[in-house]
Amino acid sequence: VERRVAAAHLRQGGDVALQAPIDQHTHRVLRAAALELVQDERRRRFPTALHAGEPGRSVRHVEDPPLGDAGLRADVVLSLLRQAAVMGPRPCLWLTRPGELSPHDDDLRWLGPTTWACASLGSPLGLVVVTRRGWFDPVSDVRREWRRLRRRVAP
Repeated sequence: VERRVAAAHLRQGGDVALQAPIDQHTHRVLRAAALELVQDERRRRFPTALHAGEPGRSVRHVEDPPLGDAGLRADVVLSLLRQAAVMGPRPCLWLTRPGELSPHDDDLRWLGPTTWACASLGSPLGLVVVTRRGWFDPVSDVRREWRRLRRRVAP
């Protein structure tokens, strides 16, 4: 089951947040990110990873062990965004982790550094969290959930 909502980016207190309705490109990218996680990650518990770009053409940082310093996390985000900008014209930024679609400590640890890094590059991006069940924006709580996500078959 998929709730159809489409989006735009909005600044909320300095953070960039998705707002409904989201645009078709963002929907496609985030659905593909959730599908990639479902198909590629077989473990029940896996380390948090930050991705920049588009699924299939992205760079990522696997947090194992977790980075304790917000400054290091901001440097990681800057590096990923710069690399992703070379790969495509409109990169996205998402965090994959196990668990449910609700705010988690890892989401909040990465939110500040990603907001700072995106602002320093003049990028309208914000952090989106992706799990096996869907995705959500930790700032605006715009989300998509699926009971069972499957690849679409072209007619």
